[in-house]
Amino acid sequence: MTTIADPIIGTWYKDVENNLKFKVLNIEEENDSIEVQYLNGDIGEYDMESWYGSTFDYIEDPEDWSAPFDEIESDDLGYTDTDVHRPNLDDVDIEDYLD
Repeated sequence: MTTIADPIIGTWYKDVENNLKFKVLNIEEENDSIEVQYLNGDIGEYDMESWYGSTFDYIEDPEDWSAPFDEIESDDLGYTDTDVHRPNLDDVDIEDYLD
């Protein structure tokens, strides 16, 4: 089985035969190269012939898609704050909340 999935920058793929997930980072047509970054952070490269001779398929972004990008802080991922913030009961005066 060969791939029919065209390489698209920013799209995630799975190598079905080798069970590898990766994202296309760059396509250089003049060099006939497709630069990818695997979910574990490793960088790889394919030429067009090997790309279309492989078993790649489109996938949704993995749950931990930020794994290859070590420099991204969890605050930059767009998730909501998971810290629990509770008031100090010594600072709360019930009279402030009554009519």
